[in-house]
Amino acid sequence: MSEVTRYEESERFTPREKLALAYADTIIWNPDRADDALWERLHAEFTEPQLVEIGYWIGFISGGQRWLMTLKTRKGELAAVLAEKQAAKVQP
Repeated sequence: MSEVTRYEESERFTPREKLALAYADTIIWNPDRADDALWERLHAEFTEPQLVEIGYWIGFISGGQRWLMTLKTRKGELAAVLAEKQAAKVQP
């Protein structure tokens, strides 16, 4: 995970992946960074449908995470509830 937080300097990601991560950062943290230069770079690497799909997915995931934080949920709680419900179905 630490590689993702410093993706710009990391050698683990391709230039295309770094651009996608910059797009994600822009959507999540600072939409003002979506200037003409960024859009030009994005359109040089991705098709319009790809940009829509990537942007939608980023928004969906980040929005879901914010919603879970609003509910004050903790990691693993959903899995525990689902396992409990599944166990209740199995028992006679």
